[in-house]
Amino acid sequence: MTTKAYVVGVGMTKFEKPETRDWQYWDMVKEAGTAALADAGVPYARVEQAAVGYCFQASTAGQRAVYELGLSGIPVYNVNNNCATGSTALIVARQFVEGGIADCVLALGFEKMSRGALGGGSGAGDFTTSPVARHYGIMAAGHGFEASPPTAQIFGNAAREHMERYGTTEAQLAAVGAKNHRHSANNPNAQFQDVYTVDEILAAKTVHRPLTKLQCSPTSDGAAAALVVSERFVDEHGLRDRAVEIAGQAMTTDTEESFASGSCIDAVGRPMSRAAARQAFERSGLGIEDVDVIELHDCFSINELLTYEALGMCEEGASGKLVESGATTYDGRWVVNPSGGLISKGHPLGATGLAQAAELVWQLRGEAGPRQVAGVRVGLAHNIGLGGAAVVTLLRRS
Repeated sequence: MTTKAYVVGVGMTKFEKPETRDWQYWDMVKEAGTAALADAGVPYARVEQAAVGYCFQASTAGQRAVYELGLSGIPVYNVNNNCATGSTALIVARQFVEGGIADCVLALGFEKMSRGALGGGSGAGDFTTSPVARHYGIMAAGHGFEASPPTAQIFGNAAREHMERYGTTEAQLAAVGAKNHRHSANNPNAQFQDVYTVDEILAAKTVHRPLTKLQCSPTSDGAAAALVVSERFVDEHGLRDRAVEIAGQAMTTDTEESFASGSCIDAVGRPMSRAAARQAFERSGLGIEDVDVIELHDCFSINELLTYEALGMCEEGASGKLVESGATTYDGRWVVNPSGGLISKGHPLGATGLAQAAELVWQLRGEAGPRQVAGVRVGLAHNIGLGGAAVVTLLRRS
């Protein structure tokens, strides 16, 4: 027997450029966690377990952070799954609730990062021993290894493949960045609120051709949180007006398909994302046609296009035309990344997946202010990490 799991409270800090705000990671968690508890109207004393995600701090940093919320002695689970860390913490919380282990679980994610481009992934180090060595081996075999930042390089090479295979244009890639920067102008929690034209995106500094700086997510500091509870808890505490159901959720890792083709498109996760979406849709009884708003992992503009295809929003290879058509912004078929996405909202690795959930909860409750998408009933979050993990979550307003 399983019980339904609901998100009843969310919170996040403003995402900041590293080293621009005088705070520590536990300050971030206190701010985001306190906001989530206040949003639900639930005291910390009612929390029975906590799952805390991060990539760049030492073991048990989760405890150090949670202690700022209270010293209640609850179990704290430290979660690390590269860029999918935040959504992995959410999965842990959901599974505790659905399995009847706990009625009230707090999922937290944070990151305090350094300035400059991210390397090959958290803890990548020497690529011969790195967890992502196989992924970069695929890239090196097909494209060589250049001097540009490794993560931008593997996604940039995926973009080159997409352009060569399907005729995708640099302007279509830039349209992703222009859309998400435009969306973030209405998000006070976003790291950037600047608006750019496609031409300005194209004219920005090249990071790894064809990707320019304004098509790449920045390093960021910040935290986000979600309070996950059982249906019994919802009813006992009168939280129906706050509750958003986790209708379906799935996490997948790399399969043979990720590496067999020798393609960077597959190595960066399109097969994982496709599988996670299929499983989440099956578990929820929903389909992409039911989804109104989407927060997806646009770490680079090409990954937004690859994710359109993985989610079934268009045929393989047609994603450039989809974004160009306006189908993924306001007054289109879906609104994708109303928060500004990773490209403009920012990307503190451990917080990203939970910030996506927070945005969708606000959208589903009609609390997103000038970002609000009309008539939202179902939201989808997609979070991916090289190494690899892909998480798709479907949230539904009852």
